[in-house]
Amino acid sequence: MQDRAASFRLPARVQDLLLALFVTVMQVQGTVVRNSGQPEVVLRPLSDLGNLGYLLLIVPGAALVVRRDRPVAVFAVTALTSVVYYGLDFPDGPGWLALFVALYTLTAHGDGHRTLRLAAVGIVVLSAAWLIAASDIEPPAAIGWVYFRIGASVMSAALGESVRARNQIAAQALERAAVAERTRDEEARARVDAERLRIAREVHDTVAHAIAVINVQSGVTAHVFDKRPERARETLEVIEQTSARALAEMRAILDVLRDDNVGDDRTAGVGGDTDGRAPNPGPAQIQDLADLARDAGLDLTVDAPPPQQPVPAAVGTAVYRIVQESITNVIRHVGATRVTITVTYGADAVEVRVVDEGRALSATPAVSPLSAPNRGSDRPEQQESRRGYGLAGMRERCRLLGGHLDAGPRPDGGFAVTAWLPLTSTETAAT
Repeated sequence: MQDRAASFRLPARVQDLLLALFVTVMQVQGTVVRNSGQPEVVLRPLSDLGNLGYLLLIVPGAALVVRRDRPVAVFAVTALTSVVYYGLDFPDGPGWLALFVALYTLTAHGDGHRTLRLAAVGIVVLSAAWLIAASDIEPPAAIGWVYFRIGASVMSAALGESVRARNQIAAQALERAAVAERTRDEEARARVDAERLRIAREVHDTVAHAIAVINVQSGVTAHVFDKRPERARETLEVIEQTSARALAEMRAILDVLRDDNVGDDRTAGVGGDTDGRAPNPGPAQIQDLADLARDAGLDLTVDAPPPQQPVPAAVGTAVYRIVQESITNVIRHVGATRVTITVTYGADAVEVRVVDEGRALSATPAVSPLSAPNRGSDRPEQQESRRGYGLAGMRERCRLLGGHLDAGPRPDGGFAVTAWLPLTSTETAAT
């Protein structure tokens, strides 16, 4: 209904033209009718001085055509013609209509303080001129029309200022609403980006670990297929289990991408999932990682007692992924070596430490799973470049949860990854 009414609204220029025509006719016709029975010896006829009275009624009405474009000029014209009209003792009537419209327009379309001051000065000057011109008015009771003009002028200016203030408040409200809408859109995009980053980390951790193990085991299978078929069968079983587990995790991760609510408050957690479908591995699954790592040739020791208090899902997932990525890096870049995994729970934080002893055990028998071709042949700078992607992901997990991660070579050889994750205010840090 509102849209239909808006479609029938005339253009502003046409509205002003019709208003100017109406005011001009009312001023001339109303003055003529009102004074048709008055004696001419008392009042100056409108036709006197070359029809100047008619001209002083027509000019201010016609000036209203440009009242929106030139509000100050229109007010000046209407005020000046009013002073001249009443100063020359032309008959009273509705000749002030154009002045009231001009005052309203001046304050309604003005800038507040400046136009209000201009209107106030104009009303004071007009009041003085009107009162002086009416000093010898007959009958004396007719002075009431002068006070009416003064009061109506003040009311017109006040009405215009009220409309201006209301429009300004409405414009500010619309601007705030637009800013709030943009902020909501930006927050939604940020949450979607965060969710995509989380999914990318999950995919990287899942696929990288599975491919590293499968790559090692396939190399072992090719090496021992003819000489030790039972060993080849074991490695193929490990490949089957690893690939099945990776596929299950990938399917759960991709289910999140099919959800219409990806990126909202329920799925925007870091490393944690609240919709029940995305993978949510935790410290309890570290032992499964250790079993797969041992099958890949690592001498791995796990010291991860169960926590004394519940661990937030986001922290638990981060612990699991940090251990997983650390093991993957060892398999990729070091080979068969000794690895120690320690998970320590404190009152307000959990510390994860993964330490490998470097290539100390690289001289293993030829049937070792890590003896596949090209294993460990990268130069140190190439190894660090490769390892950097996994470390960047681990650092990002820790940072988003309010923790930190230290990783680097040990003085006595090998490499150590130490992560510290807070157990309190996790949700706040994650968002």
